[in-house]
Amino acid sequence: MGKRLSAGQRRATILEAAKALFAESGLHGVSVDAIAERLAVSPATLYKHFASKEALYEAVINATACSRESYVDAVLRGPSDFASVLRRIARTFVDSVAADPDFLRMEMHAVLEGNPFAGRFFENRWKHFSDYIELGIRELAPQGKAAPVDVPSASLMFQGMLREVLYVKCVYRSERYRDIPLHQLVDRCIDLFLLAIGYRERCLEGAA
Repeated sequence: MGKRLSAGQRRATILEAAKALFAESGLHGVSVDAIAERLAVSPATLYKHFASKEALYEAVINATACSRESYVDAVLRGPSDFASVLRRIARTFVDSVAADPDFLRMEMHAVLEGNPFAGRFFENRWKHFSDYIELGIRELAPQGKAAPVDVPSASLMFQGMLREVLYVKCVYRSERYRDIPLHQLVDRCIDLFLLAIGYRERCLEGAA
């Protein structure tokens, strides 16, 4: 007889199985029965831990947010100029997504489904980029170190480039970019972004 799982272990097992299924089929494409079947337990077992499928979905999002990478270390471990910090936090982020792309797949499904949790993905994974970029440009532009660009649009452009890099490298694995290392592709996009915003501060940390 196998060892009985503790409540915490059972919950973690449920979250992992649910994340994989939500990544495959989205919130609306997965039933409680399907999750129970994947775990070889009864639906009643799931309801002991989560009141509903939506509560389970939210718990998956929260668990991923709690385990997300430390940007504090990325910010502090090297040169402090805008470009160097942006490069480090971008690399930290893409490494975490490459190691576990399920959250990105869940985000894609959430947007397509229009499910009520779609905005949480921005809050948990993308908002730190928009905050850093918008604050950085607003500080740099008056000093003549960046052009007076539309700040929200610049932030959106960066997110779009980074998201597309992750799609082609981690989700549908495009043959066109197969031989380009992830960090190299990210660095190229960051170089283009810096050019687009008229960045003129001295970069102390270059591309990998």
